[in-house]
Amino acid sequence: MNEDCLKLTTYFGERDRTAGGFVADAVLDLYGRHEVQVSLLLRGAAGFGVRHHLRTDLLLTLSEDLPLVSVAVDARPRIQALLEELQAVKRRGLITLERARMLTGEIAPEAVRPPGHEATKLTVYVGRGETAGGRPAYAAVCDLLHRRGVAGATVLLGVDGTAHGVRRRARFFARNAGVPLMVVAVGDADRIAGALPELGALLARPLVTLERVTLCKRDGELLARPPAVPEADGEGLRLWQKLMVVTSERATVDRRSQHTALLERLRAGGARGATSIRGVWGFHGDHAPHGDRLLQVRRHVPVMTIVVDRPEGIARSFAIADEVTREGGLVTCETVPALAALTEDGRRRGGLRLARRLG
Repeated sequence: MNEDCLKLTTYFGERDRTAGGFVADAVLDLYGRHEVQVSLLLRGAAGFGVRHHLRTDLLLTLSEDLPLVSVAVDARPRIQALLEELQAVKRRGLITLERARMLTGEIAPEAVRPPGHEATKLTVYVGRGETAGGRPAYAAVCDLLHRRGVAGATVLLGVDGTAHGVRRRARFFARNAGVPLMVVAVGDADRIAGALPELGALLARPLVTLERVTLCKRDGELLARPPAVPEADGEGLRLWQKLMVVTSERATVDRRSQHTALLERLRAGGARGATSIRGVWGFHGDHAPHGDRLLQVRRHVPVMTIVVDRPEGIARSFAIADEVTREGGLVTCETVPALAALTEDGRRRGGLRLARRLG
């Protein structure tokens, strides 16, 4: 199946509460009731919001309310049907809507090439315990994409979610094989399109999405700057952008880990907010796929940092990211056609009506 869909992303805090419990549980309960095709909850490693209050898992006193990110993907009618209820559950944080194409079953490359765009973001959803050729499926996917010359891929581990419409939640003393994770890859559109049939054959029940993206930097090389985006579309609906920076846990800048230095500079530079999520496996550039290994002094895993802001804010954040990644890293930029920012006092900025696609 090849159909247009929506990707719904929420950013909030681990200890955010709603009536009867935590927001995280309520959001994933909602996705389960609506039998969302695929969703997952990601636990951030560090981040800050509009109040610039830093949360990080490096210090015990700052790790009591780590950032959470939930992602839900399905056909447009199913996602739109749950938006009102989702906004009633969430009391603060961001909600974004983005367009994507969802592929399942047999996948043909000619059906997914985005005309006029040189880069594509491919996201592959598999279960934690899913295997392919006797190996973990996420590792097999990364190896395939690396062989195909894709710019980079990061594996992010879900702690809750839905897979093919069925709720899958991680629990203690369980294998949690069905809990979904996501492999987020970025690369040349033709390279990704060429890998899709092999990817479809590799997985028992393939479920992938493709989105438009601008590849800005790879291994320290500047390829493009974030594209110029108007303040609003022809109907006055505001446009936003998302900056994604993938660095290595082992890489350092001024004796700090690369992603820590990036967060500190973004915070000092006035960014509205940023969230860092630690991956478990991945690669970027010519480096072979890698992840955690025993007896390592410093973890050898990718870290993805996400910034969502107005175009002028993204331009400032990119200048910071450009400096931090001068010797390595992967930087991309995407247009976000709808964003709602919710505050504790009930105020809301923006909205979830999709701005018209430009370009």
